[in-house]
Amino acid sequence: MIFTALENEIVLLKPLEKQDVAGILAAGSYPDIWTYLSTNLNNEADVHNFVDKALQEKAFNKEFPFVIVDKKSGKVIGSTRFMDIDTQHQRLEIGYTWLTPAYWRTEVNTNCKYLLLSYCFDVLGLRRVQIKTDHENTRSQKAIERIGAIKEGILRNHMIRKDGTTRHTVMYSVIKEDWPEMKTHLKKLLT
Repeated sequence: MIFTALENEIVLLKPLEKQDVAGILAAGSYPDIWTYLSTNLNNEADVHNFVDKALQEKAFNKEFPFVIVDKKSGKVIGSTRFMDIDTQHQRLEIGYTWLTPAYWRTEVNTNCKYLLLSYCFDVLGLRRVQIKTDHENTRSQKAIERIGAIKEGILRNHMIRKDGTTRHTVMYSVIKEDWPEMKTHLKKLLT
């Protein structure tokens, strides 16, 4: 699969590069971002580690990380990635998505998901895209449901959080048969 930058008038999803460290550090410097994610970006060393690991997974064709750039300001405001890339079964996951809090509950996430899903189905011709989240992350669940992804169920005791507690994972998907109707729904959300 070939991945590239994606953009519209609201956001640019730019392939992550080492020179994005300063922008990620500034955007990710809010502890509330990391409550439900498997990492924390507390300092520049954490960000270097985050970027290095993401680029290593990219080199192995396991993931394709993006930084999310606000088109108006030109600033990095978050990150997302294609993960669990499986060319044989024509599927992947959209995940590790985070935004700096000033962009929570704005049009940014919907625009990002529209660009990512359009690329997955309209360009790559995938059969399935999954999105998952922590069972306690109701804000994320609402956002995923708002865009029209289908809740498939909960994987019990799926992960161990960074604090050692158990995470159940809420699984969502979009399949190619869902995409035409979902695309129409997303276009309405964007207008």
